[in-house]
Amino acid sequence: MYRVSVDTGGTFTDVVVRDPDNKVYMSKALTTRDRAYRAIAHGLEDIAGRIGLSVEALIRSSAQINYGTTRSTNLVVTGQSARTALFTTAGFPDVLLLREGGKPDPFRRLHYRRAFVPRYLTFEIAERVTSDGEVYLPLDELTVIAALRACREADVEAIAVCLLWSIASPLHELRIGELISEHLPGVPFTLSHQVNPSIREYRRASATAIDASLKPAMQQFFADLEHDLDEAGFAGTLLISTSYGGGWHADRISEQPVYSIGSGPSMAPLAAIDVADRNLPGGAAGHTILVTDMGGTTFDLAVVEHGEIARTNDTWLGGKWVGDITGTRSVDIESIGAGGGSVVWVDGGGMMRVGPLSAGSEPGPVCYGRGGSEPTVTDAALVLGYLDSSNFLGGRLALDIDGARAALREIGEQTSMSVEEAARAALHISVDNIVTAIREKTVARGIDARELVVVAGGGASGLTLGLIARELGAGAVILPKAAGAMSAYGALGSDIVSEFDVPTFMSTDQAEFTVDNNAVGSVGDSASEFFATLDAQTIAAATTDYYMQARYPMQAWELTITLGSKSELSQLDAAAIEDAFHREHERVFGVHEPGEHVEIISWGARARVRVLAGAAENRFVSATGDAAAVSRPAYFEGLGWQDTPVFDAADVQTRGSVAGPAIIREDITTIVIYPEQTLEVLPSGDYRLTAQSHTDRTGDQS
Repeated sequence: MYRVSVDTGGTFTDVVVRDPDNKVYMSKALTTRDRAYRAIAHGLEDIAGRIGLSVEALIRSSAQINYGTTRSTNLVVTGQSARTALFTTAGFPDVLLLREGGKPDPFRRLHYRRAFVPRYLTFEIAERVTSDGEVYLPLDELTVIAALRACREADVEAIAVCLLWSIASPLHELRIGELISEHLPGVPFTLSHQVNPSIREYRRASATAIDASLKPAMQQFFADLEHDLDEAGFAGTLLISTSYGGGWHADRISEQPVYSIGSGPSMAPLAAIDVADRNLPGGAAGHTILVTDMGGTTFDLAVVEHGEIARTNDTWLGGKWVGDITGTRSVDIESIGAGGGSVVWVDGGGMMRVGPLSAGSEPGPVCYGRGGSEPTVTDAALVLGYLDSSNFLGGRLALDIDGARAALREIGEQTSMSVEEAARAALHISVDNIVTAIREKTVARGIDARELVVVAGGGASGLTLGLIARELGAGAVILPKAAGAMSAYGALGSDIVSEFDVPTFMSTDQAEFTVDNNAVGSVGDSASEFFATLDAQTIAAATTDYYMQARYPMQAWELTITLGSKSELSQLDAAAIEDAFHREHERVFGVHEPGEHVEIISWGARARVRVLAGAAENRFVSATGDAAAVSRPAYFEGLGWQDTPVFDAADVQTRGSVAGPAIIREDITTIVIYPEQTLEVLPSGDYRLTAQSHTDRTGDQS
């Protein structure tokens, strides 16, 4: 049976198929916004033809499809999610407006976005539960019914319910849910204690509001996808990638769509771990890996430290502090508007800028010939000779180089540059934005960029990787064979993962402290119930690891500390818990407080299910087609136009290495080797880029 993995981005939809012999095929199609399956079918059509099957036969022979998408992210960021009301405890209507009061530094003035739910759609409900779960003020159902009546008149499409202490006792939230079903049947709603049982009120309210606002569109989106796959004859398992870095069944993600935010990019670190295990001594566990994914719309960053994917509770949509936070635990991904489709423009002061606005797939870059009028990074790469206008997407899309040149000529006229210099500047500005984001990301975690291993992916990564590597001076730079569809490739081997949390408050200085408590038992039971919902025939192994969120007394924020399995957890006492926290605090912040006790605000369990899959190593199958031209003119800084050799991937695999300047044509990406750089083929078939760094060329500037 075949296994299929799909990542639907803002510009491209990446499709990866693994056959029963562990041969891996990759394809790329323009994203279709009206119906996701159309783009999937286009990608599968290319792969099916190479295998020797029809699309229908390939789908019928597939045991599993893993699907990731940026659709939910885009709905929130663009303000296109549903018209949502918020029900909250009387006296707390401004929780989404007040937020948490953060800002990057004390001297910067920020423009904060409006509250995610406007005040006129926020309804105060008469009720109050204490932090101990005792009912202080019974729920006034008449205020709920009055609010529901107002929601009907305001054409509300979804309702978020976040009461002050529902995490201590959810009875009032549950009753409000019943009243919504009675008085507004068909209107989806979200209860805060179910989607994000966090003690932090703003984060719980924000997650609840975002989740509710996504339900109408995302439930329809996933229903359409399931329907289209059924119509095509798919009878296997559909798993939707989540922000956790694993997969959920479609019916569950439809009930909590907030966890589909960032679902595509969250898979790239899984691919990077696989790449590191194949190519580095000691595998991923022996290194700190920077995972980059440059697609058509964004450039995504993640960190894997010694085999562990960095996770966070601080996922912001629309900018840190000024946007909206999901408040849910997810893979720690930093996204900036620096993709292949990022628009090149000139500001009021005559300075060239790149991004964050993207041309997407509709209309797309000017060179796509689909109505786009603003030049992009892709247009710049085409003008510089890095892309083959007649063989983009395997020859399925001819690029309009004249249109790209005309668009960049306008930019050049505004900045007193030639067309070539304007294109080169656009590419370098994009790289500067990327390098700045990388340095901020690594410095914040105490990581020296020179000690990093960079694993680069994304369809546009090959255009800029050489320039990024030169500026960073990273210890090793690897471009995997799966680079053009790295997130989709990562999802191909992803587990089914879910997390369960129960808020509590404990301190290790309490005489009766023990980890064998009701909260730990509760999350363990939730993990067991989760396992029971899965098809046992597809499960290879199931594990549950426990963690806690803890802090020193009087600290404002907490750290997540992994504690291991139930048997390992049962052996821990207060001293062991404190020691685990001290070590993590030292690793993250460089300091710790020996002898200080620790406050625990929640216990959690991570349930992980390994899906049955082949154990053999994957083998990538390249598409066959017209051979690449022997050479073509390309423009490089300091050299001007050069007759630059062009190699097919198969040629490079035979040669073993290629020195720059040169261009490599892969199936769904193009790799530019800049002057003074060499691309080496590793035994796995992946590539390693060696580049003279900026520091090497100019001397140590420290």
